[in-house]
Amino acid sequence: MSFDLPLTADDVAEIVAILDKTPYDRLDLRTSRFTLKILRSGDGFTQEISFAQDAPAAAIVAPDETAAVAQGLVIRAPLPGTFYRAPQPGAAAFVEVGSAIEPDTVVAIVETMKLMTSVMAGCSGIVEEIVAENAKMVDADAVLMRVKPA
Repeated sequence: MSFDLPLTADDVAEIVAILDKTPYDRLDLRTSRFTLKILRSGDGFTQEISFAQDAPAAAIVAPDETAAVAQGLVIRAPLPGTFYRAPQPGAAAFVEVGSAIEPDTVVAIVETMKLMTSVMAGCSGIVEEIVAENAKMVDADAVLMRVKPA
């Protein structure tokens, strides 16, 4: 399944740069295809993007139902950046191998140009493997975790 993001990482970075020059701490952008929320948090910004119900989930890729059941699901990076397993240094990881997850469970963060993007599970199941290494760069669409379907 391929997924075309309505905004590129550069688009979001440009929005953040503009917002950084204003006294505003929050931006909510809504279209028929997506909702983007940017919130000033300490020295940087956090970002949350959600897609319309008829759009496929950005973080989950299952080539087909048979393969997904046989091989499990994968959670992929929604954009390139630094992968973090915890919300901040020294904090507990969002999930561990064996953790039960639901579609709205935050499983990681990907940081791109000081913008923290929450990675949602997008499915129900059990985390089988954490593939990406904490605090290391990942490419867009890189496999972050493998999930055994519920």
